Amino acid sequence: MNYELESYLLQHIEPEPEYLYRLWRATNLYTVHGRMASGHLQGRLLKMLVQMIRPKAILEVGTFSGYSALSMAEGLGEGGKIYTFEINDEMEDFTRPWIEQSPMASKVDFRIGDALAEAPKLGIVFDMIFLDGDKRTYLQCYEALLPLLRPGGFIVADNTLWDGHVVDPAYSHDPQTQGILQFNDHVASDPRTEQVILPLRDGLTLIRKKE
Repeated sequence: MNYELESYLLQHIEPEPEYLYRLWRATNLYTVHGRMASGHLQGRLLKMLVQMIRPKAILEVGTFSGYSALSMAEGLGEGGKIYTFEINDEMEDFTRPWIEQSPMASKVDFRIGDALAEAPKLGIVFDMIFLDGDKRTYLQCYEALLPLLRPGGFIVADNTLWDGHVVDPAYSHDPQTQGILQFNDHVASDPRTEQVILPLRDGLTLIRKKE
């Protein structure tokens, strides 16, 4: 997508909330991988998906700076909660204040730890899972977390086109590209789910667990 088309899109969707804009700027200024933040377009889509699915409990794997968690939290109804796990404890000093000082703070439970090990301990059946952690473990995450998702629930997996590397032979031996390729192939052939890949930003796969 070129700059002109992206600008047009952003001018014709819901405006980015001021708090999230400041978070996006701070993420790009003060973290090494600022482009990992969801940003305006994907953030508005995540909010709308939550409004459409109407989950009570969301699990997020990979908080990073908190932009996606806060975007999803905007769409939650009364009593809804998002449990978000970040395995990199070096992000905590940046991310926790942004979450706890946000208007959505009461809807977000931010935890440092490995979601694969910790999420099952919560004893929660989730309505929606946002998968945005280590690409090398996407398939492992999918298999471990699918049992925690209610029938009819959704997994939203980010970065599933991996900057186009999934169709570039030059990256066929890259561990993260391999992780995404294995995940995409597995999900596409999984009879337990139905799925569609959206070519949004870095690729976003919507996966519905069959009832």
